[in-house]
Amino acid sequence: MIRVHLPAQLRTLARVVGEVAVPVADPVTLGRLLDAIEAEYPALIGTIRDRTNGARRPMVRLFADGEDLSDAAATEPLPEAVTTGRRPFLVVAAIAGG
Repeated sequence: MIRVHLPAQLRTLARVVGEVAVPVADPVTLGRLLDAIEAEYPALIGTIRDRTNGARRPMVRLFADGEDLSDAAATEPLPEAVTTGRRPFLVVAAIAGG
């Protein structure tokens, strides 16, 4: 199980409180984790990544064990600290403005 911390607005959409955990088959990659999140919480389809091309949404950042994976390939393996559950995978809402 991979621990995932979602921003407040996505927790509201998914109707969850706090951190969630999703099962991901080995090898645990960024793409497989995002697939698992969307499978477990269908309300989130299209919120983290685009429905048509799978690209990360511009105002969403992805972090694993302190590493910014926002622009990483879907085949990027997740750090061992995340795959073992010691550290959560973070989905962060970016802030914009002037």
